[in-house]
Amino acid sequence: MEDGIDFDRPNAARMYDYLLGGAHNFAADRELAERALAGFPTLRYLAQANRGFLRRVVTWCLAQGITQFLDLGSGVPTVGNVHEIALAHTPNARVAYVDFEPVAVAQATEILAQLDAPDREQVTVTRADLRLPETVLDAPGVVGLLDFTRPVAVLAVAVLHFVDDDLPAILDAYRARLAPGSIVAISHGTDDSDDPAVAVAARAVAEAYRDSATPLILRDRTTVAGLLPGLDIVPPGTVDVVDWPHPDPGAERSSVYASVGRVPE
Repeated sequence: MEDGIDFDRPNAARMYDYLLGGAHNFAADRELAERALAGFPTLRYLAQANRGFLRRVVTWCLAQGITQFLDLGSGVPTVGNVHEIALAHTPNARVAYVDFEPVAVAQATEILAQLDAPDREQVTVTRADLRLPETVLDAPGVVGLLDFTRPVAVLAVAVLHFVDDDLPAILDAYRARLAPGSIVAISHGTDDSDDPAVAVAARAVAEAYRDSATPLILRDRTTVAGLLPGLDIVPPGTVDVVDWPHPDPGAERSSVYASVGRVPE
């Protein structure tokens, strides 16, 4: 172990980077990711589907006039980062990245250091645990960048299925600090599928991740739909990530649900 980085134990953030074709991963991450792919060959597609949802929800928020983003469990930086999407659309957008994984934070810090001014002043990265909302929200890189008197989009994409805690309570603590009109967007893995083969494969992936530092916890649609207490759920509701914000009948179904909620006025 070096600087808090365990090179020998796989980590979900680095495995996700590998699945997306990134270079910020280690042999242990690649080995376990390949084991998971052997049991669930479409796992790489699911990572890409999640990334597509992230892109669409950021674009949708920008169209709603929301230009501030808090990306929880942001992971290892790869193509299509939130700040790339947001700043290309709205030059004054602000993005606060938060992750607990040292490699993700280190790589994000390197990328942000290469940004030109003033973009460099509009994006931060913070190492913190999303399970501690007050610590996250009071971190200098978050509270010093985002104006919580105005709408903020909180993104928890492909991360909550690694959290074995009271998720409704955690997300409600974030909601309590958000201004009306703010958004909370989540995606979450599931074995709740009409296709028995997809359900079995999803469980195989969860079994593979059991050997990582971040075990995978699958939750059903009803549970995922209940993760955003106190929010007005944006149509079409809790759906497959490929069907948000509009149904895409031609897309391959994933074993990941998406849900987006708005803080009421």
